Formats: sequence, structure tokens, C-alpha cells
Amino acid sequence: MAFDYDLFVIGGGSGGVRAARISAGYGARVALAEEYRLGGTCVIRGCVPKKLMVFASGFPQSVADAAAYGWEAQIGAFDWPSFRSKLDAELQRLEGIYRANLDRSGVEIHDCRATVAGPHEVRLNDGREVTAKHILIATGGRPVVPEEWQGMGCMTSNDVFLMDELPKSILIVGGGYIASEFACIFNGLGVTTTQFYRGAQILRGFDEESRGHIANEMMASGVDLHLGTDVIAIEQRDGQTHVKASTGHDRSYDAVLCATGRRPNTDGLGLEALGLELKANGAIPVDNYSQSKIPSIYAVGDVTDRANLTPVAIREGHAFADTVFGGKPSYFDHGLIPTAIFTQPEYGTVGLTEEEARAQGPVDIYAAAFRPMHSLFAGRDNRAMMKLIVCRETDKVLGCHIVADHAGEMIQLAGVAIGMGATKADFDRTLAVHPTMSEELVTMRTATRSHSD
Repeated sequence: MAFDYDLFVIGGGSGGVRAARISAGYGARVALAEEYRLGGTCVIRGCVPKKLMVFASGFPQSVADAAAYGWEAQIGAFDWPSFRSKLDAELQRLEGIYRANLDRSGVEIHDCRATVAGPHEVRLNDGREVTAKHILIATGGRPVVPEEWQGMGCMTSNDVFLMDELPKSILIVGGGYIASEFACIFNGLGVTTTQFYRGAQILRGFDEESRGHIANEMMASGVDLHLGTDVIAIEQRDGQTHVKASTGHDRSYDAVLCATGRRPNTDGLGLEALGLELKANGAIPVDNYSQSKIPSIYAVGDVTDRANLTPVAIREGHAFADTVFGGKPSYFDHGLIPTAIFTQPEYGTVGLTEEEARAQGPVDIYAAAFRPMHSLFAGRDNRAMMKLIVCRETDKVLGCHIVADHAGEMIQLAGVAIGMGATKADFDRTLAVHPTMSEELVTMRTATRSHSD
């Protein structure tokens, strides 16, 4: 059978674009459909604009530190419309780069929605139907508002970047990394910020000691964090959103941001009609090579709900292209993923948590909490934390956790060492770079505590 394309990619985010470009580089005839904007969640409504907001929110503290260091410095009011205008221009620039790279690679772009009409058929919403030997689903995910709060004026993370003005007060519902990051961002921008989380501690699934440290630092910086707290009712009153809480902390806010979860974008794609059974949350089940139960249909990125991170989607997309069109069967190992959470302070992590490591066998924990030189001189009480988790039997470093300014930059390099199988002895023999925060990683000589089982 002659196909119109060797590969049709549905979704123009990081994973889909990488897969399309690499596949085209191998000589495949490739088309890609994107119904919104090229760049996907990361570029348009996620990592990139969020990180720029993180930068913006940090300047009040930087200026205060500058004054403490002897500069005549003071900060004025934050101009959200001006910032948003520059933000929009930057996202437009990045989207243009994505489009140019696809064009340069010879990928045919369809600026419309596409659905799957058969194992080798794709239907475009302009009425056309095309065929492809392989179909790759890379439609990502989306934030969801619980059904009971839909239509009540709650924002999602997508809406933050489209605000016409900055609210004076905001409630953020949720305790994951998106909720916690935005709590720090709005707090830094001068918004009175409250965060509700129904669990016992934010950042569920991460290292217990690290998440507790972050929560304490967030509260010390001004975030009004309420743990064990859920929303009971929401209603609009006098231009504000009134929220009734399970703990009696009832208040009205200018805005409410719901960051309670995300869902893979598979609604209406036509996959179930082909007999492909999706997971309960709509995710596409795939094997290590990103292939679904239908041999011609693959999926990468957040739509598979494996590890919902942009670099992971990129690696999955690249591995798909290498496997299907490059003659080099490969897959991305999800077992050791360095990542950063851009709270204030940042959290960088790679490898096992203390709790995970303890469940595997005897471990030694090396941890230190201290006041960094920069903030100490400025008169701030902020504390950084460094932590190594070491297998007692092999001396191998199983995990590294950093809570500090620029932790994301530091964990990248720690990820290289741990990915290579570094031992605690390797860390110990590495000369400290002084004076830095990161030198603590190679100067902790005595275990803080040990676990035998």
C-alpha cells in the first residue's frame, strides 16, 4: 500500500517536533498537525513562561539584598501589562523558531486539529483525510478543574499567562510542583498568596525531608500555606471569589488558581474506536519503544503519562525516530531523571528519595542545612539543604537532593555523576570549590543517620 506519508505526528509540542525533525532527517516523509500553537505546553503555557515569571518574581528580594550589600536600591511597582507584552513577544519568537526548524527539516505542517480515523488514516478538521505508515500521538496534557468547581471562575495554569492584570490576592488550590511554583511566583510579585493542600505536606512523592524544608521556607517568605485543607464551596461575591474551607479558613480572593492535576489530551482523538483501550485517566498505554497495542500507532510525552517532563518527551521522541526510521532500536530509560522544581528556594533532585532507598536496603544519609553566605550577609534567615543518599553495601550514591537558590543548575551536574554510578568515595575525593554552596556536597564526611532496613 502506498501511503501519503511515512509518519504523521499529531501534536506540535517538544516531543512531537523532535520526533518529526529527526525522522525527516532519516529521509522519512513527515507531516505534523497542531491545532493551537507550535511549542506545546512547555514553550507556550508551561516551562518557558513560568521560568520567566520566576525570574520576574525574584527581583524584589534581589533589590532588598542589594540594599543590604550597600547599594542605594529600592523596587517600585510591578507592571504586569509591560511584562506580559514582552512575554508574548518572546513566546512568539520561540514559536517561530519551532516552525522554522520544522520547515528546514522538510516537515509538512498542518495548522489544524487532526484525529485518528484508522490504523494508517488521519482526518484533518478541514475535511481532508491522509494516510501514513506510522502515526505518532504527541498531544500532551492539560490542566483540569474538578467537576464540582467548573464554571466557578477558577483559573488553571494555562490562564495565568493570559491575565489582563495581576490580582491583589489569590488562592492556589493544590500541593504539586505547579501549585507550589505559582504560589512562590505570585508571592514574589507582591500578590497576597494563600495555598490550600488537602494532604499532610506539599510535593507528594518527593523526598520527605526536602519537601518539609521547602514548605517551611515558603511560609517564611510569606506564602500562607494551609495543609490538610480542602475546598468545600466556591461562590462569586461582589466581584471576588469566596471560598469555604474544610478547616474554617473562609476567605474571599481576587483570583483562584486550581492546580489539582492534569489529564492526557486524548479526548476525541478516535483511538478507542480503533479498539485501543486507554488508561483510566485517558493516557495511551505504550511499551518501552513508545508503541501502542496497534503496531502502526505510537505515542510520546505527557499523553502517555510516564514521566511528564519536557526533556523526557524530547528523548522519547528522538528514540522513536531512531528506532522506526534510523535503524537503531532505542528507548529512553525512565529510571534516573534529574529534575528541578522552581519554588523559592528551588529544589533539585535526582535518584531515589530517602524513603524509596530505605525500602531497598541499608542506607546512610548525609544531610546538611545551613545559611548560605549570600543571604546570611544580607541578614536573611533562609536555609539551604544538601542531601546525599548512599547505599551502605556498595557506597553508591542513590540520590541527591538540593534545596537552595540555583538548585536546578547544581542538580544537572550531580545527575551526570550519579548517572555514571558515582560512589560516596568519589564525592569525597572531589576537591571543594570554595566558597560555594555546592561544596557541601563533597565535604559531608559523617552520616547524619543510617537505616538498616
